[in-house]
Amino acid sequence: MIDFMTRRHRRAVLIAPAAVAGILLSACGSSTYSTGGYGHPSTTTSPSMSASGSGAEQIATAKGEYGTYLTADEGRAVYLWAGDSGSTSNCSSACASAWPPVLTTGAPKASGSAMTPDLGTVKRSDGGTQVTYKGHPLYYFAGDSGAGSTNGQGNNGFGAKWWLVSPTGAPITGAASSSNSGAYGGGNY
Repeated sequence: MIDFMTRRHRRAVLIAPAAVAGILLSACGSSTYSTGGYGHPSTTTSPSMSASGSGAEQIATAKGEYGTYLTADEGRAVYLWAGDSGSTSNCSSACASAWPPVLTTGAPKASGSAMTPDLGTVKRSDGGTQVTYKGHPLYYFAGDSGAGSTNGQGNNGFGAKWWLVSPTGAPITGAASSSNSGAYGGGNY
């Protein structure tokens, strides 16, 4: 009986880490982004592309604790990065893994308080086409859990601040909430 329990215990010790890894991988895979979506934008299609079939990203607006801000892809908050140079994105590699660019394969569309004339695109160094608003390249935050989540607000990751974007195109520089101090906060990249 002791020998049986020992083998059983060994099997549990070996299986537990594999099970945890499987759960984590399946949790990552269950989001609306493909595994390549964070950090490999040129090989990933936007979920709105498959839903609408047009390939055009839609930029809309939402209201939250920071006021009215831009959203894309099923209501996910979008951000601008103070580290970009004009309409040129300086966020790639590890930066683009934490802050995936908002990509499109068609002319972006506006709804809500977002304005169509303020939308544009810029070609990324990896070949993808990134959506811009009033000349600012737009990004998602990997630490946001979905619509209404704004955990990236005020983050200082990769050496410059990340801000939500108002419908006027200005950064919303309101104070970041305490939820920014997690794995993606504080600039610990």
